[in-house]
Amino acid sequence: MSFSIGKKLLKLKFPFRMEFLKQYAPDTVSKQRKKVNFPSADRNKEPILEVLKQYFDNTIEGKVIEISSGTGQHAAHFAPHFPKLTFQPTENEPSLLESISAYAADTPTKNVKEPLLVNVVDDWTKWNVSNDFDYAINVNMIHVTPFSCTIGLFKNISSVLKPGGLLVTYGAYANNGVLEPESNRQFDKSIRQRDPNCGVRDIQDIVKVSESYGIKLKEIIEMPANNKCLIWQKNNE
Repeated sequence: MSFSIGKKLLKLKFPFRMEFLKQYAPDTVSKQRKKVNFPSADRNKEPILEVLKQYFDNTIEGKVIEISSGTGQHAAHFAPHFPKLTFQPTENEPSLLESISAYAADTPTKNVKEPLLVNVVDDWTKWNVSNDFDYAINVNMIHVTPFSCTIGLFKNISSVLKPGGLLVTYGAYANNGVLEPESNRQFDKSIRQRDPNCGVRDIQDIVKVSESYGIKLKEIIEMPANNKCLIWQKNNE
């Protein structure tokens, strides 16, 4: 199955994602360093880190790209645990770049680069990145953006990852048409009421997209608060 992204969608800024973040994760701002703090990121960063420790090889130098970095809290938390890996944060919301930069500057291992302004539906050649990343991370983006963003994610990650590279996505997911528990169904309903183009995605729908770009689902990991980490692997070429 092939997928395409309409030209009109390429310039979307996806304002609902910011509305979602502010509603479900009220922010606080450090005036000293311009850091924005989303409590939800503080809650999930440690469980996600434990997953990354299972899959990221820190014995050799490598590169990680984070798509939709938000405030920068995740990259700053992960990076010190992988001092041989260089993290490249990216974000579509210009107002968050200063926060990402502040977190990066305060990372003790100094292995988080300055953030790049990236729209996930733009072709990767516009991202100002190389195509030799070992790992990619995407947290809480898929369900609060149009499906075109999911298509863009896998289309572009298939180009920037090395053969055999891994993508880790995190969020709420349905599977084979089943969305559990009731709290996740209410969560999905609230998202779709605000933007019918967004909502909790079914893993099998995402797999159809990923496989069209040479990326296979490797593992589904149950996470706290009824979320999941999905481990994806690019085919060896």
